[in-house]
Amino acid sequence: MLALSFFVLSSQMERGSSSTAMRVAELRAAHLLMDGEPKILDDRVVLRLLDPDTIEKIQRHGEELNAPWLLGMRSHVLLRSRYAEDRLAEAVNRGVEQFVILGAGYDTFAYRQPPWASGLKIFEVDHPASQRAKRERLKAAGIETPSNLEFVSVDFERVSLQEGLAASSLDFLRATIFSCLGVLVYLTEEAAYGVFGLVASLPQSSEIVFTFSQPDAALDSAEMARRTKLASLADSMGEPWRTHFDRVVLAGRLRAMGFTEISVLDPAEAQAKYFADRTDGLRPPKRENVATARK
Repeated sequence: MLALSFFVLSSQMERGSSSTAMRVAELRAAHLLMDGEPKILDDRVVLRLLDPDTIEKIQRHGEELNAPWLLGMRSHVLLRSRYAEDRLAEAVNRGVEQFVILGAGYDTFAYRQPPWASGLKIFEVDHPASQRAKRERLKAAGIETPSNLEFVSVDFERVSLQEGLAASSLDFLRATIFSCLGVLVYLTEEAAYGVFGLVASLPQSSEIVFTFSQPDAALDSAEMARRTKLASLADSMGEPWRTHFDRVVLAGRLRAMGFTEISVLDPAEAQAKYFADRTDGLRPPKRENVATARK
């Protein structure tokens, strides 16, 4: 299958760590190495986290990585991170001082944070094995842990998110913004709404930026073919997709929880703001899949 050689699991991955998180990091690196200017997400730190063989593989497979379905994946990964960081900047401007990254994977915001983020307390939440793998790569690359970052290891098979965060220094009495990108699809519906419920329990001005997957019935035949391919790939990595959301039903549930501002990023808005005049083939996803909910 075209370009799947790029996604073959590395023998260097620690048992139990997230393989899809590494694939996401590789897509962000591919953007820096292959795509035009301006960068949608200027994540130069990710190049230091990847080993030289992986960088060389990205460069060698450049033509394959521009296959339409991989361009679509890359666009989605870049858009969701850029949008989340833009929402974070707005939250900081209104006084929010805590930022929780759920399923942090190889997210690099904390290691390339702009001056406006210096007053934030950042929490990276992830499975212990995935977090260990990331910290080993950070150490090998000589990337220091910033003073405003705290790692929170949570094995969701044993501990709830509430319990995991309660063991950290997170102040539940202060407004907090959460990033939950590429996570909800792997959770049960009950667990996903549990995440929303936790954010809803926090003070006014708290917010969650998240991605969600729409039901099969909302997709056309081309989108279904792409979903089948990606879901099969995730399943082969031991990380099956579990939950899809009807956006109307989801919005209703979120309002009932106490969220007053719910916004789904429209593809036309994404095109105008992040993809205008690009010549590298990157386009916003056709279907709405990035959203934010604020109290």
